Amino acid sequence: MASISLTPTKQLTLESNARRSLSLLERCSKMGELKQIHAQMLKTGSVADAILVSRILTFCVSPKYGNLEYARMVFDRVNRPNNFMYNTMIKGYSMNNEPENALLLYQHMLYLSVPHNSYTFPYLLKACSSLSAMEETKQIHAHVIKLGFGSEVYASNSLLHVYATCGSIKAARLLFDQVPERDIVSWNSMIDGYTKCGKMEIAYKFFKDMPAKNVISWTTMISGYVGAGMYKEALNLFHEMQIEGVKPDNVALASTLSACSYLGALDQGRWIHAYIDKKGIEIDQILGCVLIDMYAKCGDMEEALEVFKKVKKKDVSLWTALISGFGIHGRGREALDWFQNMQNVGLKPNHITFTAILTACSYSGLVEEGKSLFDSVSRVHKLSPKIEHYGCMVDLLGRAGFLKEAKEFIGKMPVKPNAVIWGALLNACRMHKDIELGKRIGKVLIEEDPDHGGRYIHLASIHAAAGDWDRAVEARRQMKERGVLKLPGCSAIRLNGVVHEFLAGSHSHPQTTEIHHMWDNIAERLKKEGYKPVLQNLLLDLDDEAKEMAINQHSEKLAIAFGLLRAKPGTTIRIVKNLRVCEDCHTVTKLISKIYGREIVMRDRTRFHHFRDGKCTCGDKW
Repeated sequence: MASISLTPTKQLTLESNARRSLSLLERCSKMGELKQIHAQMLKTGSVADAILVSRILTFCVSPKYGNLEYARMVFDRVNRPNNFMYNTMIKGYSMNNEPENALLLYQHMLYLSVPHNSYTFPYLLKACSSLSAMEETKQIHAHVIKLGFGSEVYASNSLLHVYATCGSIKAARLLFDQVPERDIVSWNSMIDGYTKCGKMEIAYKFFKDMPAKNVISWTTMISGYVGAGMYKEALNLFHEMQIEGVKPDNVALASTLSACSYLGALDQGRWIHAYIDKKGIEIDQILGCVLIDMYAKCGDMEEALEVFKKVKKKDVSLWTALISGFGIHGRGREALDWFQNMQNVGLKPNHITFTAILTACSYSGLVEEGKSLFDSVSRVHKLSPKIEHYGCMVDLLGRAGFLKEAKEFIGKMPVKPNAVIWGALLNACRMHKDIELGKRIGKVLIEEDPDHGGRYIHLASIHAAAGDWDRAVEARRQMKERGVLKLPGCSAIRLNGVVHEFLAGSHSHPQTTEIHHMWDNIAERLKKEGYKPVLQNLLLDLDDEAKEMAINQHSEKLAIAFGLLRAKPGTTIRIVKNLRVCEDCHTVTKLISKIYGREIVMRDRTRFHHFRDGKCTCGDKW
């Protein structure tokens, strides 16, 4: 719009001034222009026109163009604002992250007895949702009924949304059952509510029962499955969505890619990436971030890097995802290079970036670099280190064998150490055979985190390594008496689009007989290479023969046997495990990579292991 020249003439009537102002407001696209129009209205007297004032308020509350302060200044100068003006201001506050002001303005509206209409409640209830203001929601619900809007679909859906998303799912269900006319928004609100409180079976029942579905229905269920850790269900539902011909939105794509990340489903992730390219969907910062994360967590850093390079606008989260990827792959030097590149282009690292780069230093043994980076958090970047950063430093020092320095570092921390920090030190004690310190830390850790089964197992292992079997048994007995369960080991391998899961000692796979026969053949070849099982600390009440049988049932070994049995010759075997890989399985996997000439990529609970020619990228420090 060209610069507006407003020179009033005495001959113009008030009505013609109003028409001209309305025409200018309809073409207005900048706050500067709006202020000129408003000034002209003040001069000509048309500022008293309710339609014109309403137009000004509508423009000013827009998150894209407007200015809420200016809107409030205009609103406060109106002698008797009508309900449209109140509704517009309430909407503005709700849309611009000022929900408290929306509620305060509604109180003012009630005080002056300004009439309500069906547009008063949706954005008012959106403000309640932002604040999780349940008491205010109930009061507004009473107003909705009292004023006769109880059967009005917009008000009912807004109430449903607040109750469902703020944890009052029972109230939402009661209201849903009473609504005479439910539309697709009503059903979606209920699905969203049940997914948010983890009741996925009920959410899926609503999903299946709804008369008609839209993309939001599918996306809500897929995102819900991912949030609940039900990654296979998320992938299956995405596949069903494709069969039904529903075009996924960016949220569905991002959620499904996250599921691929957790499952290590590289082929599925690649298919979604190809789909994005084929449909011409722009890879924005969010999609770029999840694609990088997916490729990194599926073991393909080269492809992650290619995605990074193609994203036009790179924010800190995108750089952080790349740095984190190099870190978990043990490629600390490259992570440092990209960390420096990020700063060279003028971007400042945030707290998450520092967690990623400090983790990269820890996994690669870059002690001095890690110390320097930790020092720069506050000194150079003016950030306050968080508990995660202290944990990274303890892990860095502990892995490198500086146990005394790690313990002193914990003693000097300005915040109370949590279970993660003590756990990092205990892991270092295990790695470097510091039995006495491990015993002390193990006791502290059980007190700090009594519901974590792994803490008891680690303490028992420390005692067993010292030959103190009585205390090892005592640690396990204590775990049993407190009802603490050890998470069973589970490894997954994806072949031909199907995820195959193996639990330690399980015989549930349909090809169990063939898999165990394959493992027997592998075991024979391992013995010829001089392999001897690492039996220390394993199932203390068994003899060595039983221990060896048990250790051969570990989930990653079954997954590797299945991969060698069914994967095409020469292809990389990719495995995802939910726990830290044990010492024996690590040794075995190195030997298998050499004997069978296969590359094996294994992602355990914390990092990647790339096995090739009898070696692992972790350098046997994990």
